[in-house]
Amino acid sequence: MKIIKSKEFVADKAWGAMDIANMNGITTRLHWTDSPYKWHTNDGEEVFVVLDGLVEMFYRKNGQETSRILEAGDIFFASVGTEHVAHPKVASRILVVEAEGSV
Repeated sequence: MKIIKSKEFVADKAWGAMDIANMNGITTRLHWTDSPYKWHTNDGEEVFVVLDGLVEMFYRKNGQETSRILEAGDIFFASVGTEHVAHPKVASRILVVEAEGSV
């Protein structure tokens, strides 16, 4: 059993994470960041939940780059093959659920 106060979590570096759970190879991790990630495509699906902060999510669909602003409570689902990158606008806390070892 764990109770996690996500608003209190701060990592040593951007995209630092706290492991919350690993359920048969599906991980749930709390990330803290104040800088962009890198363009990537996951091996599987990814659920990206903004818990605190503001993130601009860029993604490519049919070769076309698009972005959307995600506020606290918003969820981005990356299906298999979705190339994407997150750019926080302020220090943000993000819950990520994905296959263990994903980029």
